[in-house]
Amino acid sequence: MMEDKTLQSWELMRIKGIPLLVHPSWFLILILFTWTAEAQVSKASGATLPVLYSWSLGFATALLLFLSVLLHELGHSFVAIHEGVKVRSITLFLLGGVAKVDKECPTPLGSFRVAAAGPLVSLILAVFLLRSVQSAFEINPLLANLLGQLGSLNLVLALFNLLPGLPLDGGVMLKAIVWYFTGSHRKGVQVATSTGRALSFLAIILGIWISIRGGGFNGLWLIMLGWFGLAASRSQSQMLALQHILNHIKVKDAFGRQYRVLEQDEPLSRLSEISFKSDQEEHISQWVLVCNSGRWVGYITEKELKDLPVQYWDNHTISEFKKPLNELPSISEKSPLWQAVSALENSKEGRLLVFNLAGLPCGTLDRVDLGCAVLKAMGVNLPNQFIQAAKSQNIYPLGIAFPQVVADMKSIGIVEDEELSRSS
Repeated sequence: MMEDKTLQSWELMRIKGIPLLVHPSWFLILILFTWTAEAQVSKASGATLPVLYSWSLGFATALLLFLSVLLHELGHSFVAIHEGVKVRSITLFLLGGVAKVDKECPTPLGSFRVAAAGPLVSLILAVFLLRSVQSAFEINPLLANLLGQLGSLNLVLALFNLLPGLPLDGGVMLKAIVWYFTGSHRKGVQVATSTGRALSFLAIILGIWISIRGGGFNGLWLIMLGWFGLAASRSQSQMLALQHILNHIKVKDAFGRQYRVLEQDEPLSRLSEISFKSDQEEHISQWVLVCNSGRWVGYITEKELKDLPVQYWDNHTISEFKKPLNELPSISEKSPLWQAVSALENSKEGRLLVFNLAGLPCGTLDRVDLGCAVLKAMGVNLPNQFIQAAKSQNIYPLGIAFPQVVADMKSIGIVEDEELSRSS
């Protein structure tokens, strides 16, 4: 299963430079698998094995199963690296494993190959292990039982992941196929998300039916998988909406006004009077732009006040210290928001000066302005305390990874990586 969600996990080791992480929920499923495998071992041995041996074999079976899951994810990861996609980590968690990548594969065929690699590894393991059962039986029946369990579980892992619905590998493959034949990545996601949602509802219904009939853990497991699938479907739908907003909403619909204005013939002491006096209220230093009879001629910073003794402030004018306006990071109001995300990440201050169609400053845009505009377009209005908290750190509200979203948009060709500077 290929996924890109950030999980709070512990790093166990690195494999070819890829961090292997373990999520706390993994220990729960390790215990459950150990218990299930121990019961199977006891049954196969006729309950003649000492308890310590049967539990040890159960634990070994569970560990080898997760080694198979790890090999499945490494199959994805190595093919992804071959396709030019960086793999940030592999995480073992409650429902198996996920490989976190820095961007989506840029081509449908590449995406198909990456998705198919994991189930292929599991199928190869299943065939090898199941073919080895007969030979192992002549050595030790318990060894044959172990290989049979692992082979069957790898076969189930492969077939389950081939189901054609996101976020499963089969869903990614279906998305890639639709993408290839229609030329639309968005269409591919929509089709695979719809099938994933249908499969999730089916899993929940089957899980409830099995639970009612006394299926216990198996029914609960299906219900959990169904809820996970529905959550993933919602996530994919939200991602499509987010990409659409970033591509179609303009900077003019998002910017604020975090700057002040001084005339260039005013004394430098005027800068001290207005200099960032609202910082404690608004948490962000305001740019001070300089005008000359209504014409924009530059900007000035607080540094001049620090470099010049206070007794000389009235002897110098703003014009002596102004800097060219084009030194400030800027963007046109007609630019789409995805360009603003890229420009914000390239800006040291994480803020942009916005120019109107006439080439004149009309506002500023920071991460909070952009994030609030996107969330509002999605029908989400944040409480003021959330906004102020984000303002104080100049971060995107709710920790939304807009740079990652834009990187994926560029990778799959939803947007073109155009020059981000404003039009002259």
